[in-house]
Amino acid sequence: MKKTLIIQLILSILTGFIITWVDSRTNWDDTGVSVMMILSASLIFGYFSSQKPWLTALAISVWIPLFGIVTTGNFGSLLALLPGFAGAYLGFILKRKG
Repeated sequence: MKKTLIIQLILSILTGFIITWVDSRTNWDDTGVSVMMILSASLIFGYFSSQKPWLTALAISVWIPLFGIVTTGNFGSLLALLPGFAGAYLGFILKRKG
């Protein structure tokens, strides 16, 4: 793996952890903001990704569903993967067009 891809992957995972931490707080009940955080982060990382936007999408957005499934059995949280993939591929396409 290229050094830049590894750095980007580490930063993406860290971003996903932070978003999941905020989303899992007891007083946090704003799904729309969580979705926008995932979409925005994935778009930014997807734009700067030289390859593999799917990896960026998973690195950012897999943590909320994983947390939801493990702690409460909420398989509906898998929907959090959608804005992750949408953002990563949109950012990747925007970079290629521009």
